[in-house]
Amino acid sequence: MAMTDLLKAEDIKKALDAFAVADSFDHRKFFELVGMRAMEADSVNKVFQALDVDASGYIEEEELKFVLKGFSEEGRDLTDAETKKFLDAADKDGDGKIGMDEFQALVHE
Repeated sequence: MAMTDLLKAEDIKKALDAFAVADSFDHRKFFELVGMRAMEADSVNKVFQALDVDASGYIEEEELKFVLKGFSEEGRDLTDAETKKFLDAADKDGDGKIGMDEFQALVHE
């Protein structure tokens, strides 16, 4: 499923443009700009599944690094520092990966 099936293409572009510069990514602002904060839980779960490239039920650090590309091919890779900060914000149980419940909580915090 393409992200544009779940989110507006113009919102995705606006969010990616806002964080085009390395080390500028802020997950809270990104989720707001892309329209995810207002989404129902079921739709957020579909976004999670699209970002969970290996379908493991988790977004691991390596998948997280490419999260912006999951929204659009024009997205950039997150820096190592951005990836770590994003993972630290979401990984509440300390297992080094983001589960669906953790992702839901992060989007709606």
